[in-house]
Amino acid sequence: MKFDKNKYRIYAKQHAGRSPLAKNCLFAFLIGGGICAAGELLYALFSGPLRCEEKESGLWVSVTLIFLSALFTGLGIFDRIAKHAGAGTLVPITGFANAVASPAIDAKSEGFVLGVGAKMFTVAGPVLLYGTAAGAVWGLICWILSRGRI
Repeated sequence: MKFDKNKYRIYAKQHAGRSPLAKNCLFAFLIGGGICAAGELLYALFSGPLRCEEKESGLWVSVTLIFLSALFTGLGIFDRIAKHAGAGTLVPITGFANAVASPAIDAKSEGFVLGVGAKMFTVAGPVLLYGTAAGAVWGLICWILSRGRI
């Protein structure tokens, strides 16, 4: 059977529904904004009644959001929210936590070493690698440029 790109394009166009772009953008905005608003409420809680310092409050907000998103990923709640929110759940720190937790949960049947340990960073690993490398290169550039001013 020969593969024809034009026939496939016509077939796909006939069978694929149109995406409701405005609705998807609205849900992404509302749910992503809701996650950020929840982060602000947590920050107010940690810095207010719990009397944490400013930096500690920010740290605790990040840790809490990461924990909750990993927990919600394990319980299957995160996927149901992301189904409607799209990028609204991916942009905040919760999306990164989901990207680490989801492959680990999927691979747990393969064991802790070859399953969870090996697959945990399959999605987030390239982000960490290239983000760290870009940071190192940028730091080197800034260091070289600052040496010329001294």
